[in-house]
Amino acid sequence: MTSPLFHRSGAPVLVGRAGELHALLDAINHPPSVAFVEGEAGIGKTRLIREALQHPSVQGRRVVLSTCQPLREPFPYGPFFDLLRQLEGQLPYKLNPVCGALRPYLPELADALPPAPETLHDHQARRHRLFRAVRALLASLGQVVVVVEDLHWADDGTRDLVSYLVDDPPAGVSTVLSYRREDLVGAGLQLGRAYRHPPGITSALIPLKPLDVPAVRCLTAAIAGTDAVPADLAAELHERTAGIPFVLEEVVRALIVSGLPVGWGAERETLDAMEVPRLLREAMADQMAAFSTDAMAVVRAAAVLRVPATEDLIATVASDEPGFAGADEPRPFAGARPAGARRDAPGAPPGHGVRDGAHARASWLPIGVDAGSGIREALLAGVLYDFGGDRYGFRHSLAQQAAYDLLPSLDRRRLHRRVLAALIHAEPPPLVQLAYHARQVGGLDAWLRYSEAAIDAARRLGDTAVAVEILEGLLSDPRLRTGDRARFAVQLSHTAVLGHSYRRAAELLHGIVRDGDLPDVVRGEIRLNLGRLLRNQAGQYEQGRLYTEIAVEELRDSPALAARAMAALGIASCGEHPYGVYQQWLDRAEELVTDQSDPALRLAVRGNRVVLRMMAGNPTAWAEAQELTSTGQSPGECLQLARLYGNLAEATTWLGHYAAAQRFRREGQRYAAECRAPFLQGVIDGTSLRLEWSIGNWRGLAERSRQVLAMVQGISGTAADAQLVLGLLAIARGEWDAATDALEAAALSDPANTRASILPAAAGAVIRVRMARGEMESARAEAERAIARVRRKGMWVWGAELMPMAVAVLVRCGRVAEAEALVAEYAAGIACCDAPLAAAALDACRGTVAYAQGRRAAAIAAFETASARYAALPSPYLAARTAEAALRCRLATGAVGGSADLGGMAGLGDARYAVGKSGAQLATELTELAERFAALGATRDAARCRRVLRDNGVIIPSRRGRRGYGDRLSPREKEVARLVAIGHTNREIADVLFLSPRTVEQHVAKVLQKLNVTSRSEVLADG
Repeated sequence: MTSPLFHRSGAPVLVGRAGELHALLDAINHPPSVAFVEGEAGIGKTRLIREALQHPSVQGRRVVLSTCQPLREPFPYGPFFDLLRQLEGQLPYKLNPVCGALRPYLPELADALPPAPETLHDHQARRHRLFRAVRALLASLGQVVVVVEDLHWADDGTRDLVSYLVDDPPAGVSTVLSYRREDLVGAGLQLGRAYRHPPGITSALIPLKPLDVPAVRCLTAAIAGTDAVPADLAAELHERTAGIPFVLEEVVRALIVSGLPVGWGAERETLDAMEVPRLLREAMADQMAAFSTDAMAVVRAAAVLRVPATEDLIATVASDEPGFAGADEPRPFAGARPAGARRDAPGAPPGHGVRDGAHARASWLPIGVDAGSGIREALLAGVLYDFGGDRYGFRHSLAQQAAYDLLPSLDRRRLHRRVLAALIHAEPPPLVQLAYHARQVGGLDAWLRYSEAAIDAARRLGDTAVAVEILEGLLSDPRLRTGDRARFAVQLSHTAVLGHSYRRAAELLHGIVRDGDLPDVVRGEIRLNLGRLLRNQAGQYEQGRLYTEIAVEELRDSPALAARAMAALGIASCGEHPYGVYQQWLDRAEELVTDQSDPALRLAVRGNRVVLRMMAGNPTAWAEAQELTSTGQSPGECLQLARLYGNLAEATTWLGHYAAAQRFRREGQRYAAECRAPFLQGVIDGTSLRLEWSIGNWRGLAERSRQVLAMVQGISGTAADAQLVLGLLAIARGEWDAATDALEAAALSDPANTRASILPAAAGAVIRVRMARGEMESARAEAERAIARVRRKGMWVWGAELMPMAVAVLVRCGRVAEAEALVAEYAAGIACCDAPLAAAALDACRGTVAYAQGRRAAAIAAFETASARYAALPSPYLAARTAEAALRCRLATGAVGGSADLGGMAGLGDARYAVGKSGAQLATELTELAERFAALGATRDAARCRRVLRDNGVIIPSRRGRRGYGDRLSPREKEVARLVAIGHTNREIADVLFLSPRTVEQHVAKVLQKLNVTSRSEVLADG
């Protein structure tokens, strides 16, 4: 028994095909069977089949494989003769005599085959005997997998033989057939006729669809050999490749060959500048060379149109028009044929026609193109795609670019002129397309005219991305006049700060502010907005601050703009400066603002002052916020109100005023939507994620966080919010590696260029992870760095999620006096502040110090007070953790030490606890805590509570009584399956769930059995 060896030239891993792989394996492993693997070119049919054949469950079975070839005149039965030749030296001694009919076709097997039977003169009889011989030979092999790929290229005889075999397959034969439905002959049936599932035969139809964005990201990472593939790059690759694996592989490999690290900024610009990969270019040229004149003309027209278009528009661009004659008309590609010319030789598969040299050399012109016929031919060949609504175009932008690149430049310009002539009278005018085609024709004035109209229309519709893209295109053209360049640069600087796309805009604006010919006020206005862009979108806080300070000087003759710059420098979350520095900038801005100033300017400056006070927990900020948010609602004020509400939502979330934060969030989202500011919407979405984590709305929160990451295209502040939440959720599940990665991405990899308000929370989470891993000195060092940042800034209210962990690690390291001094400093720092989250954290810190000093009653009281304060916010997770700390103080026998994570409260270590005389009440409370943690999704915290109960012999009853799960996973098994899927070892799972390694082994075995898989690598994260 042998199995073939495969050289894998594609992706190193199979991505996004777990369900399809399981279906194919199920068919292969339950013979007799037939599996149809269906999908378009490049979708991964061969990759899936190879993966299945290498699966452990298939190892040991004989595999014979062949591929139908795109020959002009395919050899009858060629694919079957090719696969049977692979059996040389493997045939059994005794074969059915009918197998001798194969002798003339398989001389390599002649010595092992029976004698050839007598010659039959009837063609049908000979054919039937040949079919019987193939079936008998396969039946003699016992357990065998027969694979025939690219069935759409099969000759009629091979299709008939396949039909014969799958209608009544031998008992041990599993047949796998792959094909492209769009290239099948006739009515698009796999076998030339409908397949009817015979009784007793396992059959499966496995259609392969394009990869989604997460799968594209995963495959890109595998090809590039890195985990650092940003979500925005994955989304861009998905858009350009339509999720087709072959196209994606070619693009990613081209990126790697170009020497540009995947994911290191400027993804869209890098992809825009990249040539179409050679294999894609050649594949497009090969397909187009086989087209008729009609198909050639419509594909050329579609390539120039770029976007899906109606049949009428394609026909208008593709057909000859009055006034275009002779040499003025683009010539067809070499290889194009007149309508009605024969495409395929007899028996040749569709899409691979005869290349008639006479036609290739012809110089005739396409007169009266039949666009409908051409579109149908291009659709059947898979070159064009039906988008619905009478719109046809290329499946992905690389296919369009490949077809466009095949056009000579002269022909391109002529076709662009046709498009302009066709679109110019459309209602409403497609301004973006008109601008694009005018630029390609070379008319500068027309391009500027259409571009400005398109920018104005995009702004009216709130389509910031389109406006930014057009402005970037204008500013990147060297033909632009100096005055136009300055005007468009100011527009770009104002527009880009409202959107998500910033890299190319920032690069262009960097170059423009270095232009010595610009007036100071123009340069200052551009630099001011560039500073905002660097700070808000790019996360380059120090560079953004520097640019804004320079802009203040350049705008000395423009008080209104100077005031805006000063107000921007008064945002406390930017940089590590003391609180007073921000207050000074706002005081200077206030001096330039009067009651007669522009209302939007007044709101911008005074709004930042209110936010600064709110962030510091100043009780007077509430009345000021109420007054400001009652102002008018001009378009300029609408934008400032969206910003103000968003900033207030962030400030009150850090303070623990969650009801107010939700109210501010709703208003901010409403105003941001009204003024169509996607950047502000993204910022508020980031705040919403942290707010939902705080109030315990965890169901689906991880997925929402990943969606925000994908949406904001790497914008630092919002991405940091999403990563922080992902890190906190991972901690609650005991996933230390995932938590560390997320927290590093959120803030700690570059503290100087991270929003200052998020740093303490991220540091507190990192301290907890390191304590759980027993890395006490590393945790203490992180605590000291984070405390120093808070102390330098003077914003102690931001330390609410840092201080309990910092105090706990100091206690665990034996530095109780330092911990006590830190608590006193923290208490002084938040005195007189309206910061309920900080007040609860202070009680938790006091409980930890009291326990370390042996003041058990004081510790219990402090933790219970903290729990009540957290619950009132509400912050159910922190309330449960402090309630657990209070309960453990009551349970503790006096032992202190150990290394395991116990929620980070009290520094209690991993001591054993005795329930004692009041055991029933304490057990009930601890059981309820475990249920509260489990309801949130804090599986590690729940497991920790249950472990204490188990250690004390307490049985935790199910609310619904004991139940059986049959073949379904139990809740515990689902949790084990999830940890297995993300790569945890049994020992790591035991640590996370507080189970013994032996218990984990039993759970893992049950998971594999119930999921019907043989390897841990086959377990999916969703169980």
